[in-house]
Amino acid sequence: MLGKIFKGCGCLSIGFFVILVLTAIFMDDEEQTEVTDGDGSKTEQVEKKDSVIVNEPLEGDPYQELDDLIGLDNVKKEVRTLANFVKLQKQREAKGLKIPKISYHLVFTGSPGTGKTTVARIVGRIYKDLGVLKKGHTVETDRSGLVAKYMGQTALKTDTIIQKAMNGVLFIDEAYALVPEDGGGQDYGQEAISTLLKRMEDYRDSLVVIIAGYPNEMKRFIDSNPGLQSRFNRYISFPDYTSGELFDIFGMYMKKNQYVLSSDAEDQLRESLDYAVEHKDRNFGNARFVRNIFEKAIQMQANRLSGRQNLSKEELSELTAEDIQRAFGR
Repeated sequence: MLGKIFKGCGCLSIGFFVILVLTAIFMDDEEQTEVTDGDGSKTEQVEKKDSVIVNEPLEGDPYQELDDLIGLDNVKKEVRTLANFVKLQKQREAKGLKIPKISYHLVFTGSPGTGKTTVARIVGRIYKDLGVLKKGHTVETDRSGLVAKYMGQTALKTDTIIQKAMNGVLFIDEAYALVPEDGGGQDYGQEAISTLLKRMEDYRDSLVVIIAGYPNEMKRFIDSNPGLQSRFNRYISFPDYTSGELFDIFGMYMKKNQYVLSSDAEDQLRESLDYAVEHKDRNFGNARFVRNIFEKAIQMQANRLSGRQNLSKEELSELTAEDIQRAFGR
């Protein structure tokens, strides 16, 4: 009976095709997207459970991957400077010269979708290359991955995550959430911080912690605890993307997934991104915003082509100005 209903209906095949495409595109996406997820990174996500993601590093040149990221010129410069400093200190140490105490822990500040997670993964691999870390993998989490619901359980939960990150990087996104702004009521975030600080001292040669979040909130977080102030003294700021950089990120998604823009669609996309950047608020998603627009654009293409038979390769690949307009919701 269902066969009779859908017989001759092109929308079924188109819809099925879109589902397959979306699954392939977004099953392993994260931030250019945070830069190609945009992220240009070849890091493999191997575990995701209870707000914890474990990424094992794959082979490849992390320095080249850093350079290949769209935008982020100052971030690249800061990471390169850090790598050069560490490399030189390693050489001094090998020659028996005194070296200053080095803190490898980092604070990444910036808006959502500006590449912080991607760069954290690359930093882990650079630290491995420099001999700072043996493995160089990245364990990503946030408050929900560290803080338990009941008294006495947070220390164990936090310690479990830390053990996963040993010989690699522990990346804590929106770390400021561990210290609520109002400071009222009973909160177990401080227990997580105390555990983290102790383990950073215990494992200072085998654990690197990178914390990230909005600039003002991260300053409040660091200032809330002298232990945080002493361990986190190296900051890297991630700027919002320009509309031109967002256009390039959109283009990266298209290339990766074999789509092209019609000439009028290219003009429409530039105009729409200019408008979005000009009218953004602090919650603007940057590269994540572009990823969502790309997803919506190929859905709009599917709606436009539904019911048509024997579509050509060009028709299946081209996004029009109409698709872009509808993806932006206007």
